[in-house]
Amino acid sequence: MSDTSLSFPLNLPRGVTSISRDAYDLHMIALWLCVAIGIIVFGAILWVVIYHRKSRGAVAASFHDHTPLEIAWTLVPFLILVALAFPATSALMRGADTSAADVTIRITGQQWRWRYDYVNEGFGFLSSLDAKSAEASRRDSGIDPHTVKNYLLEVDNPLVVPVGKKIRFLATASDVIHSWWIPDLGVKKDAIPGFINEMWARVDEPGTYRGQCTELCGVGHGFMPIVMVAMDEADYQKWVATKKTAQATAAASAGRTYTREEMMTQGKAVYERMCVACHQPGGEGIPNVFKPLKASPVANGPLAAHLDTVMNGKTGTAMQAFAGQLSDLEIAAVITYERNSWGNSAGDMVQSAQVKSARK
Repeated sequence: MSDTSLSFPLNLPRGVTSISRDAYDLHMIALWLCVAIGIIVFGAILWVVIYHRKSRGAVAASFHDHTPLEIAWTLVPFLILVALAFPATSALMRGADTSAADVTIRITGQQWRWRYDYVNEGFGFLSSLDAKSAEASRRDSGIDPHTVKNYLLEVDNPLVVPVGKKIRFLATASDVIHSWWIPDLGVKKDAIPGFINEMWARVDEPGTYRGQCTELCGVGHGFMPIVMVAMDEADYQKWVATKKTAQATAAASAGRTYTREEMMTQGKAVYERMCVACHQPGGEGIPNVFKPLKASPVANGPLAAHLDTVMNGKTGTAMQAFAGQLSDLEIAAVITYERNSWGNSAGDMVQSAQVKSARK
């Protein structure tokens, strides 16, 4: 829903794309046809009940077939369906045409966040649940979710698109099936590992539009919202330039050697963004669900085993692989943070060069 949508709408949103408006118009046509048919059918039943009941001396007619009536109740629904089929088929064909796109964005669903790669521009980023919603959703947080604006519908890095341009979306997943859906766009596609689904949209109005994953994808399913910001072309190009500059700066600084303090600061930020929902702020985990990192054999054991667990996950558990989600520097920083926090005393640290070497 958009930020201006009603909290409890009584109808489908009309949306801000031609696809969503086509769907809305077809829905309303079908709705009013159903209303008209319902009035006719139930009106006839009510009239029969009132004026042809036994207490009024009505006697049932004794006929077996009525050919004209049978033809009518077969032909009329058929004609209605044919009449609906033409605009519906036209709308489906328009919705399936992803050619001549101005911008192509690859959407990758991951447990439990989204990755957006701007294919034409050569950059990408992760979009995760925002820190305020994540904090309020934690067990025993003491925070009333009603006090958090856009609770569970806000992210740290929103998807940004230009207004008036045809956007082609390529949906896939890296682990399990997810589903990408923004009601105001009128598009929804499953994100399936090893498969790419295509969809498109042209947003007509600047604004912020929100959606969610609509495929049950695990314990964090309710915590992977979608936020899309549509802005004018000039503002969009400024945003693209900013993202490219930030990516280039990160790439240039990734290879240098960082101090322990720098790695701990960056590691804490990565941990709070990617790990805290399962392992909790103090590394205590969730009993019988997620193992603690505090005083754990992993965080205090061999560095190579810790690195392998973070990068490749652990089979048979909810621990997912982060090699494809985090950069070398982010992995090095978060491992350093985990091995030197909450009383863990491994005392060592990891540099991005070690992570890069482990990828080979």
